[in-house]
Amino acid sequence: MKILLFPIAILTGVSAMGQQVPAPAANDTVKGNAKEIEAVTLVARKPTVESKVDRTVFNVANSAILAGNTTWDVLRMTPLVSIDNNDEVKAEGQLVTVYINDRKSVFTGKELKEYLKTIPADNLMKIEVITSPSSRYETSGSVINIVLKKRDDEGLKGSISLNNRQSTKNSQYTNFNLNYHKKKFTQTLIGGYNNGTYVQTNQTWDNRYAENKLTQFNLKNVMRNESPSVSSTSEFEINDKNNFGLVLEYSQNRNFHTAESDGTTTKDGDPGESFLQTQNNGGFSRNLGTNAFYKYYDKEKNRILDINLGTNYSSDNNDNLIDKQITKQGVITHQQLGVISSNQMRNYYLKVDYTQPFGKSGGTMEVGGKTEINNHVIPNSLYGFSIDNAIPEFANLSRNDRFHYEDHLSSLYANYSKTFFEKLETRVGIRYEYIDYKVRQDVAGTERRDSYGSFLPNLLLKYSFSEKFDLSLTYNRSIWRPWYSEFNPFLVPEINGTYSRGNLYLNPNPNDRLYLKFGILKKYFISARYMHTNQDYWTTYVTENGRTVSLPGNFDGKVEKYYLFANTNQNFLKNKLNVNAGFGWYYINNKDFNEKNKLGAKDYISYWGASANISYTNLFNKNINVSAWMELANQNNGNSYANNTNVFHNISVTKIFPKTQMELSMQLMNIFKRPYGDNTTYSADGTFREYSKWDWYGVSLTFVKRFGNQKVKENTKTDVEKNGGGGK
Repeated sequence: MKILLFPIAILTGVSAMGQQVPAPAANDTVKGNAKEIEAVTLVARKPTVESKVDRTVFNVANSAILAGNTTWDVLRMTPLVSIDNNDEVKAEGQLVTVYINDRKSVFTGKELKEYLKTIPADNLMKIEVITSPSSRYETSGSVINIVLKKRDDEGLKGSISLNNRQSTKNSQYTNFNLNYHKKKFTQTLIGGYNNGTYVQTNQTWDNRYAENKLTQFNLKNVMRNESPSVSSTSEFEINDKNNFGLVLEYSQNRNFHTAESDGTTTKDGDPGESFLQTQNNGGFSRNLGTNAFYKYYDKEKNRILDINLGTNYSSDNNDNLIDKQITKQGVITHQQLGVISSNQMRNYYLKVDYTQPFGKSGGTMEVGGKTEINNHVIPNSLYGFSIDNAIPEFANLSRNDRFHYEDHLSSLYANYSKTFFEKLETRVGIRYEYIDYKVRQDVAGTERRDSYGSFLPNLLLKYSFSEKFDLSLTYNRSIWRPWYSEFNPFLVPEINGTYSRGNLYLNPNPNDRLYLKFGILKKYFISARYMHTNQDYWTTYVTENGRTVSLPGNFDGKVEKYYLFANTNQNFLKNKLNVNAGFGWYYINNKDFNEKNKLGAKDYISYWGASANISYTNLFNKNINVSAWMELANQNNGNSYANNTNVFHNISVTKIFPKTQMELSMQLMNIFKRPYGDNTTYSADGTFREYSKWDWYGVSLTFVKRFGNQKVKENTKTDVEKNGGGGK
């Protein structure tokens, strides 16, 4: 309670002091210039959530939820988006590809999480959730495009932010943003430092059908992270039509994990072994990205040429040691096993996009392509006295190996958009992707080489009955390819008593999606989605040499998903109060999928989810912004099903001081109900249930100091696809 009362008292006192300051016309920083006040007011009136034919746009530039958060935190609060306990980002329950300023991120899963946590939320302009992407995108399902702010004035400006967060442990976060613009040159420098300690508790029930073997574990994991980051963007305008620039991004993360667990094993109900385990894990990772770009933009003729050349490098070094004490029939034995890994990821790419009007018919043609090369290496080695002394249980484990993944992926695409009768908007596109890849192990000598091409068509139709009613239909085919580390077959021990490895023979997952959307008064939207696939790959559990091993496995079988969603975005009280609410209902037919894979799981799944964002600007005319977010979600994925409906919520209060350009914000995270995960995964060998209590709760206090003119502008997007996917 003292932790809560302290920041509340500070915020209340500062709010009282702020009453002496005249209230501005909008919730943004004001410099006393009438023209600037007018510009800020226009931004403030923009809907927080815009629903377009192929995407939902979350305009967060002036939202109170930015204070004290990272981009990863705000992404979790974005409508239609959910993040599961494995840090996989999903939109409408489907895996996504993440773009930043229309540039595809090479990271996924936990690597993506750590990268987005280095980007302060204060730099966000909006987040686009593109549920029906065009052929322009390297589709792997839906797309999330994170758009950062772009300053639009002369001179030096920026901000510094200090944050302290209290959950189970205490964490601090600091970031700065500097921007210099002079005539045709713009330089932006962003940096941050995060020092956090997080606690997670887990309970697992590993039930193997053979011998009716049940292993139960209790685990407490304490994780400490130190993450500095810096990014630089340099841009020069040659003239009104030509500009070029260079983006440099660097982040690193040093982490220390300590864990303690205990467990028991029974067979046919008879007591077996009991365990006590400790784990010490130290890791250090680096991410470096470069992007040189050139853009030609003819506003009068609506011609755009965009060329991007870039590289991405990532390294991740980990040393994970597990000590285990086993008690069986009163006899105590000790085991020790550790693993050292050093992942290295290299990516090189060239991307070209071109847009121009097509003929005199009013259509727009968009063409482009990309070629990229990936070269990834994962060396692994085991150590510890259990493997050194050749204990029989560990005798058949590989001591060390080096895994290689190499690929060359090329793609070409074309989109054509046109409006007929001023009411029917259309977009038709096709994308072709060809990949040639090779995976191999040095010591084991296993190797796989494969190549294949994929045609990925898409279609968009939107008919406007009037200014108040419209109906849209989209179809697209996409393909989800395995992440490189998911191929690595090296066996690694885990703290929960299991082992994990990749699968050298994973196959991609193609799927087809059909999407229907009805808009009413530009405020109410009702949508329906159908998704179909005949194969997929998911995490499964198998028994190998008496060990429980988790790995990604190929699953054949038809899966059909049906989805209904209703959403509304409303503004009240002269646009001061904004409310966005959505409700979704899901139905999944897994009957064929379960029968072919002998899972013994549910054939038909039905569940629902809901989310709401509420914000109030300039409360009591005292420059106080209030926002709240809540989500009710299930996490059902393939052969893994949620045992509960989770509740997430967040409340933020921000006090703005216009004259001094300062802000003070308090954020309460999941204070009424702490979120947790409870999922059961089905496999042919048995079931694996995991219950996790997460550390995303508590209170945070943030102080922001700005200087210079804080006006921003959006990146100009004139081609039909980017301006709304065919919808104006």
